[in-house]
Amino acid sequence: MQVAKLFRPSFIYNYLKLIRGINLLIVALTQYLTALFLLSNKGHWWEILTDANFFLMVSATVMITSAGYLINDYYDIKIDFVNKPDRVVVGRALRRRWVILGHSALNISAIAIGFYISIPIGLIMFGAAFLLWLYSNQLKRLPFVGNFVVAILTGTTLILVAEYFHERAYIIACYAIFSAYITLVREIIKDTEDIKGDARFGCKTIPIVLGVAKTKWIIYAIMVAFEITVIILLWNLSVILPIILAITLLLLGLGVHRADTVKQFHNLSTYCKIIMLLGVLSMIWI
Repeated sequence: MQVAKLFRPSFIYNYLKLIRGINLLIVALTQYLTALFLLSNKGHWWEILTDANFFLMVSATVMITSAGYLINDYYDIKIDFVNKPDRVVVGRALRRRWVILGHSALNISAIAIGFYISIPIGLIMFGAAFLLWLYSNQLKRLPFVGNFVVAILTGTTLILVAEYFHERAYIIACYAIFSAYITLVREIIKDTEDIKGDARFGCKTIPIVLGVAKTKWIIYAIMVAFEITVIILLWNLSVILPIILAITLLLLGLGVHRADTVKQFHNLSTYCKIIMLLGVLSMIWI
């Protein structure tokens, strides 16, 4: 009876809803595009696309990310009922034990795959799985610490590509830093969006501790540091990319300045995703 339940369309749909299928697709595409456009300038596209171990590594990254979403929603049931009650799945459409089982199975599988490929990749997978659990359990309720951890883990998805191929580590590191910065901005914006539910259940995020007005100044400071870092890292490789980033960050900054509703902050979070996607696509011209 329990086994049959696993194959019900509604059960599968709810799991896919929890693990954010579109976000996972972006993670996989980012790793593949990094390999194809930053590493294959000798015409090795087909070798990358047919590299079984690289496919396994990308799959393991997606598994770790999925497990992170599951455990995050598991711990955030009460908060989510306040911030986004219409999107709550855990405890409503899926029992909590199925979420924990899925989280454990995905992490174990991903770590095993990582060690199968290489010891360093296995250790990175293990570290990422542990940090995602720690983030969901404790760190996300602390000011800045949780945001910083998510940013680092996002950049790590690209570092894995560099570790696997051992090529062009500098340029991949540049893009990893880009991903970390825009993720850091987005995470703080999301905290501002979720301030109501987070405050009710004792979270100490930046907007709760400092207030929305001061949080906006922190976002501005991070964006300025972001632009300066990109100029320093990429100026000799591309002049146009720092200029395009400056324009997109200026538009984001104007949006942050004007935002004062949950919907507006949610739209800014989506805009950050678009910036990240544009950053990935810029690999074509590097």
